[in-house]
Amino acid sequence: MTMMADAGHAPAGAARPPIRIAILGAGGRGRDAYGGWAIAHPDDARIVAVADPDAARRAVLAARAAGVREYDDWRALVADLRVIGADAVVIALPDALHVDAAIAVADAGLPFLLEKPAAPALAELARLAAHVGSVSARLAIGHVLRFTPFWRAIKRICESGAIGRLMTIEVRENIGFWHFAHSYVRGNWRNSAESSPMVLAKTSHDLDLIRWIAGSAPATIYSIGSLSWFREENAPAGAPAFCLDGCPAAATCPFYAPRYYVEALAETHGHPVTLLGADTSIEGRLRALATGDYGRCVYRSDNDVVDHQQTTMEFPDGLTATLTASAFTAENTRTLGITGSAGQLTGHMERGTLTVDLFSPGATLPPDLELAEHDTAALPPLGHMRHRVRVVPPATDLGDHAGHAGGDAGLMAAFVRAVREETVGRGQLSFSTALDAHLMAFAAEQSRVSGARVDFGEWVAGLDLDVPDEGAAAGPA
Repeated sequence: MTMMADAGHAPAGAARPPIRIAILGAGGRGRDAYGGWAIAHPDDARIVAVADPDAARRAVLAARAAGVREYDDWRALVADLRVIGADAVVIALPDALHVDAAIAVADAGLPFLLEKPAAPALAELARLAAHVGSVSARLAIGHVLRFTPFWRAIKRICESGAIGRLMTIEVRENIGFWHFAHSYVRGNWRNSAESSPMVLAKTSHDLDLIRWIAGSAPATIYSIGSLSWFREENAPAGAPAFCLDGCPAAATCPFYAPRYYVEALAETHGHPVTLLGADTSIEGRLRALATGDYGRCVYRSDNDVVDHQQTTMEFPDGLTATLTASAFTAENTRTLGITGSAGQLTGHMERGTLTVDLFSPGATLPPDLELAEHDTAALPPLGHMRHRVRVVPPATDLGDHAGHAGGDAGLMAAFVRAVREETVGRGQLSFSTALDAHLMAFAAEQSRVSGARVDFGEWVAGLDLDVPDEGAAAGPA
């Protein structure tokens, strides 16, 4: 273990000293999404320690935040939490380590933010839920999209009753052909045994949003999907194991690694290029691609997660929802459509735009939403009964590699605020709601594998989960 001198607490007399945060895991999420926010908001939060077995990753974060203690093992950092004087912990370790680390931090009595998925396997999720409940832990899960202006506006519209009783929800997770190859064929989430099924690793965000908007867990779940394209039998003739080993299809293959990491991201020196290695020069990237996972042929990797999946859900009040996830999209964004008894809502997350059609004369949206445009022109014959409104939430931190449309920043701001107010695990940071979303993902995967519909309520009851009480979880340590 290597350590740096601790810089101490905020100056005496400060009205509101920053929350002191320890980060377990200095990969892209720990370093950039969560650690980056703390570094950018020194009056609100301060990183006091980081644990990661990779010295180079630790060093990058420590160099950006003065006085950070460095640990090469997360267990050693957790053992020192009181010595460090940490107020809260962020867990952004590999998925397989989430539950052990979460239990250790819960036992230490500090509030913590756990990157999703909370657990990569159902038995591990049950173990986490039981322990969190037994020690009244204060836990929030990294479902960042609840905190984006885009999805908060959707939630506000649905709760307001403007579009009436909800009837259908359709969410499309457009993963993006390049992003899927990066994360789910070559990257950390390519193999379900090493991480988790794609429905959990990727679409737990979407299932969380559906659960959040619906306001309850579903009654039934049915899912279909497969790994159809990124398989060895689909490799171009003569394709080698690594793109740089003279691939004859280099000029035409959409997934040729140097085209993405060296050419398209030539000016990018942060995430995702840093996942190749510390040297982000062109030469450094090429060396990494020659033998590293991110340079592998997408048809000759050890991936086994599905490349497309569709899940349908029915809720107790008759609301139905569908979730489509596909690797084969040009955009990396989410799109949606929600219908209600009094209106319809459609949206495109990357553009930050929503369009709402209200069927009743005189109907309006909640006044706190920004109404950018009213359009009643060129409507169908019953257009006199419909009002079209275009809602444009603030386009915060949009982009393929930036901040989940503002959700990363929103989550960290909410977490730090909740640490101050001792409300971690409640409200929008609800662990029980996040737990439902995880269970929905596991039920969907069971349905996909078995080919049978899952009665969600009976299935969950059979798990005998000890779901923590949110009121108890919110108390002081």
